[in-house]
Amino acid sequence: MKAKKQINRIKVVLAEKDRTNKWLAEKLDKNSTTVSRWCRNDMQPSLETLIEIAKALDVDIKELLHSTK
Repeated sequence: MKAKKQINRIKVVLAEKDRTNKWLAEKLDKNSTTVSRWCRNDMQPSLETLIEIAKALDVDIKELLHSTK
């Protein structure tokens, strides 16, 4: 089976900021299952939502993504 491609770093940044999936879901008014799927890279948030996540976590949006270089 092919390994899942890690696109976002939301789970890592949440841990660095000592925040939980539940906190982020409440902050963004999103379903906690949706946030959990983002954290597992099962699905990806829209660019607009990624901006909201960056603001909520007080980080540059680039910190939420794995580099392509």
